[in-house]
Amino acid sequence: MGRVIITDHPLIQHKITFIRDKNTGPKAFRELVKEVSLLMAYEVTRDLSLEEIEIETPICKTKSKVISGKKLGIIPILRAGLGMVEGILELIPAAKVGHVGLYRDPETLKPVEYYCKLPTDVEERELIVLDPMLATGGSASAAIQFLKNKGVSNIKLVCLIASAEGIATIQKEHNDVDIYVASIDERLNENAYIVPGLGDAGDRLFGTK
Repeated sequence: MGRVIITDHPLIQHKITFIRDKNTGPKAFRELVKEVSLLMAYEVTRDLSLEEIEIETPICKTKSKVISGKKLGIIPILRAGLGMVEGILELIPAAKVGHVGLYRDPETLKPVEYYCKLPTDVEERELIVLDPMLATGGSASAAIQFLKNKGVSNIKLVCLIASAEGIATIQKEHNDVDIYVASIDERLNENAYIVPGLGDAGDRLFGTK
């Protein structure tokens, strides 16, 4: 079973409060999402493989460690996942970025794919899928399945806020995927929005309604 990792660092919790606040405008909202994503990336990358190399300091030669193993890929789910990309890239600038476009059908609440552009070597990479809100879990699950269909076998899902229902969906349909969240909220409402949540992350990022 994939793990659920709650990144409850005080700085993350502080910033999540202002992300939730309805009075936070798009500019501040984007900055906060970027900052929280960067902070969460420390935990997401905690288990990266290392190898030892020899370098020379101003004093002497020594052995030290660098990251090894598979290359990384960042896959935001459009639109809202875009807000998390810059923060992750600040920490992992060599990662390649792909995009998966999904929207939730307002009648069925099921995900519909409308765009996909991935690195050509995506199956060789460890992928970090980004989606600020894990509500029903339908969109994230569909995106993960699409990546698996492309031959990807190492996937992590990173969300700011999740519901128990969304987590259960991912664990049922993709029990090999670790989920990283900053908060697990109370419930979903009748419109499948997370409560208390933060509203529509895409609208708040880009100032749309």
